[in-house]
Amino acid sequence: MEAFFKTHNYLIEHLQSPVRRGLMDEINWNDRLIGIKGSRGVGKTTFLLQYARENFDPNTKECLYINLNHFYFTERSLIDFASEFRAKGGKVLLIDQVFKYPEWSKELRFCYDNYPDLKIVFSGSSVMRLKEENPDLSGKVVSYNLRGFSFREYLNLMSGASFPAYSFETILENHQEIAKQICDEVRPLAFFPDYLHHGFYPFFLEKRNFSENLLKTMNMMLEVDVLYIKQIEQSYLPKLRKLLYLLATTAPCTPNVSQLSKEIQTSRATIMNYIKYLTDARLVNMMYRVGEEFPKKPVRVYMYNSNLMYPIRPMAVNPQAVRETFFFNQMQKDNRLNEGVRNAHFLVNLKHNFRIEENLKGKINPELYYAVEKAEVGGDNIIPLWLFGFLY
Repeated sequence: MEAFFKTHNYLIEHLQSPVRRGLMDEINWNDRLIGIKGSRGVGKTTFLLQYARENFDPNTKECLYINLNHFYFTERSLIDFASEFRAKGGKVLLIDQVFKYPEWSKELRFCYDNYPDLKIVFSGSSVMRLKEENPDLSGKVVSYNLRGFSFREYLNLMSGASFPAYSFETILENHQEIAKQICDEVRPLAFFPDYLHHGFYPFFLEKRNFSENLLKTMNMMLEVDVLYIKQIEQSYLPKLRKLLYLLATTAPCTPNVSQLSKEIQTSRATIMNYIKYLTDARLVNMMYRVGEEFPKKPVRVYMYNSNLMYPIRPMAVNPQAVRETFFFNQMQKDNRLNEGVRNAHFLVNLKHNFRIEENLKGKINPELYYAVEKAEVGGDNIIPLWLFGFLY
């Protein structure tokens, strides 16, 4: 136990966390079993450690971070460890890499039922279905999603500002005033291209080649987050990788499932399941017409965020695809997106049609909203595209 406390204290002492994530204030920390889901690379470990640093004095030993990937847990059960931690005055156990531990959901349920004075916060892959696939936790766990940096978080980090987030409706109603206030302090368009290229994943701050790091992360998403968690045979990895490549090089696209099944040499049903796995892993996004959903074929497939578009074919990235991908990614946290009507790219929350543009040319349709990349401040139904990065 002392070795784990030493590791915990070392990690807290050396924690590099330049941006305080907004999710920290959205979570009800009074709940006794909390799951933090997110794709690989978005900073789940850092988030857990930041919570510990903000709320607990390491000397009290009331809070402890552990990684279930540790070989120690091949011999010692989580239940026994939690019991000992609690007996020594422990109150909050932060658990990383929970899916690497067999029977993890059953043991978490045991701790929940038998240790009412112990709070457990654990991290998990975005692929995990905490409630649907783990009936032990149904009605007990409260889950949240940690996303990569929003453009707002990136801008605050790079400029030293502290801009707040705004709701979608607030942006629609007050976008001119908000944009002017922001532009009085900083020029967002000076930072926007870099965010689109590498600002979503916090590991861009590391002194490593970002594209190579992101490619490794994408492969880990496939090998661990999809194959391991979904218990798919390793021999199917090349098919998943090829599907991701084909989608990435054509996104946003309407997937030709018959053609994809021929190229990858698998069934149409398997192709649709694979696309769903890639969506769960936060590698792609599926968009549907109003009233349709999986397992129907999506009307378009996008990459999950714009950063993912560059490592695969860096010289052939379509700027319009990047713009639409950014809008979809930033909007989807608290909003519903469907295929747009009346020549719009997106229908937001079943009532607002949006076109995504680089610049505005020609006649403006008063029935649409325009999210415009090159606009610093908009007007009426014309809104700067970058401002939709302030939703979280």
